[in-house]
Amino acid sequence: MIDTHTHLYSEEFDEDRAAMIDRAVAKGVSQFYLPAIDSETHEKMLSLEQEYPDRIFSMMGLHPCYVKPETWEQELKVVEEYLSQRSFPAIGEIGIDLYWDKTTLDIQVKAFETQIDWAIERDLPIVIHTRESFDEVFEVLEKKKHPKLRGIFHCFSGTLEQARHAVDLNFLLGIGGVVTFKNGKIDQFLHEIPLDKIVLETDSPYLAPVPFRGKRNESSYLDLVVGKLVNIYRIDFAEIDRITTENAERIFAK
Repeated sequence: MIDTHTHLYSEEFDEDRAAMIDRAVAKGVSQFYLPAIDSETHEKMLSLEQEYPDRIFSMMGLHPCYVKPETWEQELKVVEEYLSQRSFPAIGEIGIDLYWDKTTLDIQVKAFETQIDWAIERDLPIVIHTRESFDEVFEVLEKKKHPKLRGIFHCFSGTLEQARHAVDLNFLLGIGGVVTFKNGKIDQFLHEIPLDKIVLETDSPYLAPVPFRGKRNESSYLDLVVGKLVNIYRIDFAEIDRITTENAERIFAK
């Protein structure tokens, strides 16, 4: 299994990070992809990658919740500098978040578009954060449509129509703990989306799957997500593991 989206460098893991990673590896998680947030956490993320060079891979980008009027342009310069210094498997997590702050929509869109341009220039996938913003995200993606534009809708929690739209735009759906929630709803239609359009993720320490909902999430819980997909797709665990792993390796081809 590959956890395509986990914040292993989060302070929530400061007390037991190595043990938590060991638990995940023991469960069969072979690789971990870390989304970037902002300049305050880049070094912590990159140093963790150096500790586990065969397992942990860092993305680079500016999270939409950290697109602030006074700092976003400088933050993007930091991202661009990193992108010029070394290779990354993806630009992320980027996108639009209208749950926490609707007043920054205009600069969120500008930051999103800028980072999409960098991804196209560098032939990299993007990992999209979309919260209460599917219409706005799709509007940007339609505007920026390009043969090289591809990636993952992280923590997909939209409708069947939105899932199909994302897939039509050459994106995969990141499926995590939400698929196990009674009110998550995506479990009701996910079988209509081909399994080769799906990757696994935890978004740990957030969005722990049932029966750990409301507690700290960790990558070792990825098997609970696969267990739910076994029920949805009527395919055995090993086959779901194989297909989603191949999907992740293809999108993050290094």
